[in-house]
Amino acid sequence: MKTTIIVQNLKCGGCAKTITSKISQLDGISELSVDVASASVSFDHEAANDVKAVKERLKALGYPSVEEANSIAAKAVSLVSCATGKMAKS
Repeated sequence: MKTTIIVQNLKCGGCAKTITSKISQLDGISELSVDVASASVSFDHEAANDVKAVKERLKALGYPSVEEANSIAAKAVSLVSCATGKMAKS
């Protein structure tokens, strides 16, 4: 199944790199793509619970889905995730 999640705080390639790195580690997730322009994360998954796992991981990284509150803490975490992605080796 293909799912697209619109997220908050996704601003640049550093953010996208962190999201790609961390979400691709989840079991059952494949064909992951992150589009900075539309602030979307798209992926194929095997089970409905996989979507919940992706949303939870995104929230933990500071990129909550648009249905969730975007707290100051989430914004701060996303800045750290972004910086981590920018500094990570290609």
